[in-house]
Amino acid sequence: MRFTLMTGLGGIEDYPDIARAAEDCGWTSLAIPDSLFYPEVTASEYPYLSTEAVREALDGVPVLDPVVAMAMLVGATQTLRFYPAVLKVPVRQPLVLAKALSSLAVISGNRIALGAGLSPWQEDFTYNGIAFEERGARMDDCIAIIRGALSGDYFEFHSQYYDIGRMKLSPVPTAALPILVGGHAVPALRRAARSGDGWISANSDYDSLRQMIGKLNELRREFGTDTRRDFEIHAMDVQARTLDDFRRLAQLGVTDICVTPWNPYDPLLDLARKLAGIEKFAEAIIRPW
Repeated sequence: MRFTLMTGLGGIEDYPDIARAAEDCGWTSLAIPDSLFYPEVTASEYPYLSTEAVREALDGVPVLDPVVAMAMLVGATQTLRFYPAVLKVPVRQPLVLAKALSSLAVISGNRIALGAGLSPWQEDFTYNGIAFEERGARMDDCIAIIRGALSGDYFEFHSQYYDIGRMKLSPVPTAALPILVGGHAVPALRRAARSGDGWISANSDYDSLRQMIGKLNELRREFGTDTRRDFEIHAMDVQARTLDDFRRLAQLGVTDICVTPWNPYDPLLDLARKLAGIEKFAEAIIRPW
């Protein structure tokens, strides 16, 4: 079993220390959140928190661009893998993003994956000149463009939204960069099954994960991608506490267990408590596994 340390929002000054501690304690990956900005007024409903809670949890919290954060952290570690959980892909220019990801994968020795998602904020799209209604189709195009550009071969792409003539990206990593699709809705599960190298859940519980992974597996059979043995399922069960709880996730087919081993809403949270949480989880779950 592999384990991903989810940093949560804020605490950006602690990133290098927690990355080194996670690597020393046997964690496999570290996931960086993404947030472009916080809209003062939004037309959207945030799917994971109430409107009042999201104000308290997100307004003014510092969030680094994940590509920048990962560039810093690959230089501070040797083996730890990094991915954004998840990057708001369709609001970014896909060729520019492909170049950044390729560069990171090359300098890190293939320690980068792309956690790819949409965004619940309409303003992430409209403030960047993209219609919110186009987000799904653009996401599909972006995945195809990033994958094609990272192949290292001449590549072209033509759709309603992008018109890319034959081009070649260089350098590209020596191994394919995994694209892990995030999201709980059926269209996200379908996208992961059809064109992803894996799937990432947000905060969830065991019963919800069991249903979503069941649907994901059904869709993978439908698309003929169920024979892939390297398909990754990254899942967070917020109710899991014991070794048996986490082993139940493995029985569902989870390949990478995602955990934030501290309370991100603790007003007294500091680096020492984060480091203690990383070590405590490793001692209780990772090492006995």
